[in-house]
Amino acid sequence: MPGAESHLGAQEAQLSGWTAVRALLVQRAAAEGVTDLGLMVFDANDNLVFQHMRGNFTPDQRVAVASASKLVSGLVLFELIQRGQLSLDSTTGTVLGWTGVKAHITLRHLLSFTSGMRPNHECLHNPATTLAACVDTLRTLVPLAAPGARFDYGGTHLQVAARMAEVVTGKSWNTLFREVLGVPLGHPAEVTYFTMPRARIGTQNPLVGGGLQASMSEYADFLSLTFHKGQTAALTVGTPALFTAQAREPFPDAVIGNSPMADLGYPSAYGLAVWLECVTPALGCSRISSPGAFGFTPWLDRNSGYYAILGMELAMTGAEGVGEFSYNLERDLAPLIRNALTP
Repeated sequence: MPGAESHLGAQEAQLSGWTAVRALLVQRAAAEGVTDLGLMVFDANDNLVFQHMRGNFTPDQRVAVASASKLVSGLVLFELIQRGQLSLDSTTGTVLGWTGVKAHITLRHLLSFTSGMRPNHECLHNPATTLAACVDTLRTLVPLAAPGARFDYGGTHLQVAARMAEVVTGKSWNTLFREVLGVPLGHPAEVTYFTMPRARIGTQNPLVGGGLQASMSEYADFLSLTFHKGQTAALTVGTPALFTAQAREPFPDAVIGNSPMADLGYPSAYGLAVWLECVTPALGCSRISSPGAFGFTPWLDRNSGYYAILGMELAMTGAEGVGEFSYNLERDLAPLIRNALTP
């Protein structure tokens, strides 16, 4: 039966493919002395097709996901756009009353980190203040560039975007997060944004670009929504057009300022709240990611038909905003995962 032999051969090749994925994960973790981490891979039908946990790490262990928060924050903002409460062209002038050149900053600029604002400020990490007060402080800072002219990776942009969301809805950021994602997905209240996420301190000034606490299993729900462009059986968020726009670099001619990817030797293409991993970012990418400084690294590849999460919570290493160990590992795992999924 030639057909049966062919099927068995395909199964053996797939098993061999996942063996290669596991071997690389184990080898890299041992080489770097990383004892606790996990990898989960889901196919295009949301089936968990591979899982490997090392040490004491588990899929349900809630950790500070750091900059992996950015992709989730994008989901909340996309839903407010779908509801008509904001648009990618909403400005800080119209929504927040900002003046001068900073009044022309749009939500599109904020999501793509091309607002021209300084990328970081100490108020983002102050649990004693509020998000509103922090953004009022950011308004007074002298910009680095005109909107759209310069890319600077950092937390100020999404903090301002979140304040725009608060103003147009009359609700706090964490309330919006719970309303749009947490409650519909059945997540407990502990899945939320903090000012200091590792210590679980501060919710009145949540770090919107890096303060989320979630487990791998919980985060998989967010990544599934993104993979399916906001359209899942469990929940609908945003519009497919917004997710298509997310995977394109909106200002490809922007000068690169602060970029942890450039520091690691990778291209600095950024879409809307996600990194773009392809050679034609201005035209759109099938693979996008949102790695965090403590190693938690989610990514998806629509062309290859999967999404995956590297889960861990390490001390910050390498460039600010991106875990060097985990991001290098993601880049090397990706082709192995693609091969393992190929019939």
